[in-house]
Amino acid sequence: MQPQGEVYNLGYQRYDGPREGRRRARRAIFENGVRTVLGLGRGPRAKVIPALLFLGAIVPALIFVIILSVAGSSAGFIPGPSDYYQVISIILLLFGAISAPELLCSDRRDNVIHLYLVRPLTPTDYLLGRFLAFFTIVLALAYSGQIILQAGLILSASAPWEYIQDNWTDIPRFLGAGFLMALFITAVPLAVASFTDRRAYAAAFVIGLFIISTGVADGLTSTEDCREVSRPDGSTEVACNSGDRAVTGEAAQWFSLISIRDVPVRINDMIFGTENETPSIKAAAGLHASIPIALYVLFTAGPVLVLWLRYRRIRA
Repeated sequence: MQPQGEVYNLGYQRYDGPREGRRRARRAIFENGVRTVLGLGRGPRAKVIPALLFLGAIVPALIFVIILSVAGSSAGFIPGPSDYYQVISIILLLFGAISAPELLCSDRRDNVIHLYLVRPLTPTDYLLGRFLAFFTIVLALAYSGQIILQAGLILSASAPWEYIQDNWTDIPRFLGAGFLMALFITAVPLAVASFTDRRAYAAAFVIGLFIISTGVADGLTSTEDCREVSRPDGSTEVACNSGDRAVTGEAAQWFSLISIRDVPVRINDMIFGTENETPSIKAAAGLHASIPIALYVLFTAGPVLVLWLRYRRIRA
């Protein structure tokens, strides 16, 4: 019996539209990354965590602005741009730890990454689109509260124009500090997510890394309790007693650098020229400025390099 075959015309038509090439594919990866992080196009549950974390970064600024509008200059301590980044740094770190794995883990677990690379895309294009998508969202999250706080400080001042003239340098400072903080918060969680296809594992590892490193640094860092004491002749002097921590002296300065959470905060303090009372940051105040800068570069450029090395050999 001779083999037989039949040909059916299913009506498929060849695509004759514009072929936008690699640039359009890159933009599609970026746009899809933004939608994925924000939970757009998915059910309400996917939007809950991003919405709560966005509110967590913005609500403090709104509260401070309300206090300023009611009490004015007599409101007491209202954090400035430098203080505000320290206030919301925990929220930003949580956002990075929870949301960044959404961009990488699911694509590898479902083998979608190979479908992306069938198009005119390279692994570097894919990573760049994902990285920029998450970086853009974190940057918007960091800037949104600062903009609200700045508007409140200006409008509540008795002479808004004079306030702007006296404090205009805060604007480029919080823009620069926010950019560097967003870069750090983007790099570390994405690098961790490149080692697993389980989002929960990646998020738990990043959160644990921040908590444990900070706890160890605070536990090992010695602080001095200084106060004025009176002498028998009626004069006063400042007497300092070392705390009961495990490490004292110059060693405490180096052990305080263990805290990964404080890496971008130190850069923020350097940009604004402020002193931080956090034990682990305060202990490292005597180190040369190049040390915190080098640590920031290590924990930002290092994860980016690891991320690229993990993906550069992937093929469609």
